[in-house]
Amino acid sequence: MKRVVVGLSGGVDSSVTAYLLKEAGYEVIGMFMRNWHDETVTISNDCPWIDDSNDALLIANQLGIPFQVIDLSKEYKEKIVDYMFSEYERGRTPNPDVLCNREIKFDVFLKAAENLGADFVATGHYCRKIEHTDGTFGLLSGKDDGKDQSYFLCQLNQEQLSKSLFPIGEYQKSEVREIAKKAGLITAEKKDSQGLCFVGKISLPIFLQQQLKPIEGEVIEIPDNLPALIEYHRINPIVENVEKLAIPFHFKKEEGIKVATHQGAHYYTVGQRKGLHIGGRPLPSFVIQIDTENNIVFSGQADSHLALNRWALFIDNKEIHSVNPNFDLQIGDIKEFAVRIRYRQKLQKATLVRKSDGIYILFEKLQRGITPGQFAAWYEGDELVGSGVIQ
Repeated sequence: MKRVVVGLSGGVDSSVTAYLLKEAGYEVIGMFMRNWHDETVTISNDCPWIDDSNDALLIANQLGIPFQVIDLSKEYKEKIVDYMFSEYERGRTPNPDVLCNREIKFDVFLKAAENLGADFVATGHYCRKIEHTDGTFGLLSGKDDGKDQSYFLCQLNQEQLSKSLFPIGEYQKSEVREIAKKAGLITAEKKDSQGLCFVGKISLPIFLQQQLKPIEGEVIEIPDNLPALIEYHRINPIVENVEKLAIPFHFKKEEGIKVATHQGAHYYTVGQRKGLHIGGRPLPSFVIQIDTENNIVFSGQADSHLALNRWALFIDNKEIHSVNPNFDLQIGDIKEFAVRIRYRQKLQKATLVRKSDGIYILFEKLQRGITPGQFAAWYEGDELVGSGVIQ
């Protein structure tokens, strides 16, 4: 009998994951990961870890499986939280959920499971895994398009995939809840959690203020008719011009006007609308660039602003990650894939161009809010085959 350790989070998805695996004949062990202790940064009592832990224990008792709590808060701080602070300090926007899966759930947690003699770990992600005829493993989108979470696993490798199971990826969310109801699981009607992986719903500025102190600076509004922006959008969006099109915009204070003040450029992200506190402008304002060196936030009116929409992005060699090596690009290769640059974004048609310095991605349509520090993931059909950090 194969042994599998399920990451029981106290939610309905992981509960049904454990239930399905037990029904399939696996020897199931439930394990709750406690990765955070500071509740002062969470909003109200949204998803407090102790309630989730209790629910996970109740599910384990209902299913008659062993249960334990593992404290990974030290590893979580070192691998996720410290990285977050570092990236925000540089004016970049990290994705902690992607990193949490790569560094915690399918690394530290996986090793802890193996120490218990586990053959696999399982999570309640809406995605699927297949084994190809050549022995490689494929990470597929979940059957529920509205809940597909393959993007969050875009940094997994073949070794991690080989030891992972995703039972609910074959189901719609509504079907998962129905399974939970029929099985009488106490989490069947529990609301889905939101917010930072393992921390809960947080106030990001309060969270970041633990290490990144408030520093008052200016919000400079950049006009939509800036010559450099007009020139960029006159460039023909073809492969031959991809390097020019992938260069991020960099503005100077004298190119715009002061419209507000802020408490720290490192608290903002490209594309952000809420929290700018800009009044008196004809149209809604959005963040179009962050300059942490000079503590300036550059804004633009309307999400159609030329600076908020780009044709291409770049991923440096050291940031390219292969999920399935069969789809790796060699220098000089040009290939079409479907790409997404954020969770829940519909897949976008794009051309990947491999050059000596990295991968350039040229989109068929303009992309709003290409954000440094986030992940771009590319798909061959419904298989996620590679990813990388946007520069």
